[in-house]
Amino acid sequence: MELLNIKNLDLAGKKVFIRCDFNVPMDEFGNISDDRRIRSAISTINYCLDQNCAVILASHLGRPEGQVVSKYSLIPVARRMHHLLKREVELSADVVGDDALDKASKLKSGEVLMLENLRYEAGETKNDKELSKKLASMADFYINDAFGVSHRAHASVEGITHFFDDKHKAAGFLLQKEIDFLGKIIQNPVRPFAAIVGGSKVSGKLEALINLLPRVDKVLIGGGMAFTFLKKLGYDIGASLVEDDLLEEAGRIMEEAKKLGVKFYLPVDVVAADKFSEDAISRIVSYQEIPSGWMGLDIGPATVRLYGEVLSDVQTVLWNGPMGVYEMDKFARGSNKIAHFVADSYATTIVGGGDTADLVQRIGVDDEMTFISTGGGASLELLEGKILPGVASLIRKED
Repeated sequence: MELLNIKNLDLAGKKVFIRCDFNVPMDEFGNISDDRRIRSAISTINYCLDQNCAVILASHLGRPEGQVVSKYSLIPVARRMHHLLKREVELSADVVGDDALDKASKLKSGEVLMLENLRYEAGETKNDKELSKKLASMADFYINDAFGVSHRAHASVEGITHFFDDKHKAAGFLLQKEIDFLGKIIQNPVRPFAAIVGGSKVSGKLEALINLLPRVDKVLIGGGMAFTFLKKLGYDIGASLVEDDLLEEAGRIMEEAKKLGVKFYLPVDVVAADKFSEDAISRIVSYQEIPSGWMGLDIGPATVRLYGEVLSDVQTVLWNGPMGVYEMDKFARGSNKIAHFVADSYATTIVGGGDTADLVQRIGVDDEMTFISTGGGASLELLEGKILPGVASLIRKED
């Protein structure tokens, strides 16, 4: 799919609205703990500033659900952006209120305005047409550089695009890069191609798994979702997380993998615990010996060794979802070991955003990965073969 290109727009001296994804993690004191998403937007913003544009930046942060919640203010983001751009970044007091509209109308070439948290407006997540229209009225051009939310039909992502024709909207450099990279990997990967799929639930990865099977050579399952597959195979999984309503789907996925000749790997041992807690009693057991009432919270050392062997000859790795409860040090070892295997390999390595991106950044191997997506949910939907709502109206039409 070819997207409308920012370089084909006549931006010189114009006012540009850039939808970014500044939904960054914060610590308990309100400090940004990982600014990767902010830094990823800089190239598009600087390109517009180099064209002598007036730039309006818009993003959400957290889930204030239509209310003004001070802890979700973009003040820390504006401060970080000021540091990265080395120029003044003014933050409006509202989204489409008097202050935002006044500041946007007075914005001069070379100046940067950041709107307050888009989700302070209830209409943002409802794709409200009036909100979309007000946002669009602020600028001459619209740029979507927020891959992480492009799977959402929200006012600033999808609704706003209907107020700009194809000569006045385009994808930013980050969005273009994400679509190109993930698209090429899925369509024409260097083989053998392995997908590591983890996380807590099968339901969130079901369509992606089904879509990936005809394209990959190996699938390695980890995280809580593994227990749905193990239960379908008839094993007693104790009190481990399971989605009973998806047992048949899990069986269908394994049957399809067998039919396609795809090697499908499940954990052979787990770190089991008597409760979901950092201070739980834990022990390493085979998947056949999980004690009654205990739950599996990480893959065990035998699985780590097995998965390391499985990954030793692959040329392309796609990883989406951790292998265990990596937020707790006690149950992070499996995920950390797999992260090091992937980082040390000579394969093209793609990390599918979200928790997995957070994991590799935590243990310091993020620079060893070929590509880290800025969007977990968006990358999954792209892998499912879907056209993302925020991308659909930016697809270049044939002349």
